[in-house]
Amino acid sequence: MTSPDADALYARSHQLWTEGHRAEALAAADAALALRPDFAEAHYNRGVMLQAMNRQQEALAAYDSALALKPALVPAWNNRGIALGALGRYGEAAANYDRLLALAPANASAHYNRGAALQQLGQWEEAAAEFTQTLGLNPRHPDAFGCLASAALHVCDFARAAALAPALAETVRRGNAVVAPLALLGFSGDPALQLRCAENFIAATIPRVAGLPPRPATPRERIRIAYLSSDFQDHATAYLAAELFERHDRGRFEVTGFSFGPGDDGAMRARIAKAFDAFHDIAAMSDEAAAKLLRTLEVDIAIDLKGHTQGARPAILSHRPCPVQAAYLGYPGTMGCDFIDYVIADEIVAPSGHAAFFSEKIVHLPGCYQVNDSKRPHPSSPPRRELGLPEQGLVFCSFNNNWKIAAPVWDVWMRLLTAVPGSVLWLLADNDAARRNLCLAAEARGVVSSRLVFAPRLPLADHLARHGAADLFLDTAPCNAHTTASDALWMGLPLVTLLGASFSGRVAASLLNAVGLPELVTESLADYEALALALARDPAQLAALRARVEAARATAPLFDAGRFCRGLEAAYVAMWETALAGAPPRGFSVPPG
Repeated sequence: MTSPDADALYARSHQLWTEGHRAEALAAADAALALRPDFAEAHYNRGVMLQAMNRQQEALAAYDSALALKPALVPAWNNRGIALGALGRYGEAAANYDRLLALAPANASAHYNRGAALQQLGQWEEAAAEFTQTLGLNPRHPDAFGCLASAALHVCDFARAAALAPALAETVRRGNAVVAPLALLGFSGDPALQLRCAENFIAATIPRVAGLPPRPATPRERIRIAYLSSDFQDHATAYLAAELFERHDRGRFEVTGFSFGPGDDGAMRARIAKAFDAFHDIAAMSDEAAAKLLRTLEVDIAIDLKGHTQGARPAILSHRPCPVQAAYLGYPGTMGCDFIDYVIADEIVAPSGHAAFFSEKIVHLPGCYQVNDSKRPHPSSPPRRELGLPEQGLVFCSFNNNWKIAAPVWDVWMRLLTAVPGSVLWLLADNDAARRNLCLAAEARGVVSSRLVFAPRLPLADHLARHGAADLFLDTAPCNAHTTASDALWMGLPLVTLLGASFSGRVAASLLNAVGLPELVTESLADYEALALALARDPAQLAALRARVEAARATAPLFDAGRFCRGLEAAYVAMWETALAGAPPRGFSVPPG
């Protein structure tokens, strides 16, 4: 009998892969290459397999081998760029697509992928041009329209965002393109539309899998909890939750961290890794392999801390590795899937009457859903002149990401500046295009752009310190400040918010209630403007509010990590007892304790 030749092995690898036999398919590709090392297509196919298994570095090497043999192999250039992006090497990915577009200038996927790489580099204006080019070449491209809309928000192009908004909403309703749920939050506070968007996104991006064989809940002395995130380093989620991981009752819970984000040697990474009983870096694992690790470790309750935010990997939990699976903290809304049982919230951000807008069952924690780290620094503010602020005059501020600034709220802010002589608006410096567009938008509303002051991104302690130089924080809508709002309150800065219709627009209201300042929550844009203006014109009342916020740091439930931990643990126990009873997930509220 003759041995199979390279072509036969190559064909065999294809067949095995389509049948789901991944290891055997890869072995067949290796065997084909052993017989014919110059088989460019086999190198490429091997890269595709490795990439699907999340072995990105090996996939990159395979594509390099293919391209060394066939420099014009367009699919290899395309996938090579995707691998570079997955490794966080976005500049190299963009350069890779430049090479590809030199070969195939009308390749819509290449334009889209180049835009996606530029987006990650914060070059939103250039990214928007690539998404526009993509749609010109392929109007039915599934992702480009949603990305173009997101880019309009990130550069604060109010006119373009307004022009795109109706088509974006219709796209979500029809489900004829993929819109990232996070992008929609800047356009719409409609909770029904947000649910539909999440459902569409899950259907388009998470392959349907059979899942692991069911593992029934079984009693044990300590409930095994796993937190999954890509943010176990210097990141807003880590700033909020580090103390929670430290405070869990080790007599009742065994707590493990699963990290699929970039590692670093920073203090926050070290603190979080130490806080867990065990810490697993699963960044290089496939979704299936990560799910199998959760199953092997017999995790009882898995908590996804990412939701639909950058770097999320919900497909891990789509394999159903754990008897109970919940979403918490990272994303302010529903996952829109059938493999997350619970969303951890509170009665303000997700009232019981909103249950129809969630695919999960809602768990209400007592007080506020947002955990806070009482160990974070509380530094003094440097003088205003060191921060680029005028020595005199009222300082309105909003340190939210610029994509959250919507035109109706911007109009209010400009009217406030007009009504309060000498005042300035202090904003985060997000990207050059957003800064330029915001300055133009101020001038168009009769406000000289010199009254906008842009604050650079700073390390946490320096960022917190500068809050002392501001007088009043103005919240955004339809998507509120979240961690940014708790930062302001931690530093004693009063905040005025507008209560929205969905989770993402109700977070600041929850935070203000949890520090005893519900009077700073408004229910209409007109009331929001009137309250902000009244406070700006009443220095004594503003000073009194600042004193109350300062005092709340030591007494308010929002900053009591121990109390919060006890409430969350009570929620975990109730989830677990429901699973032990063999009952389906149910919504419930944890009583104050």
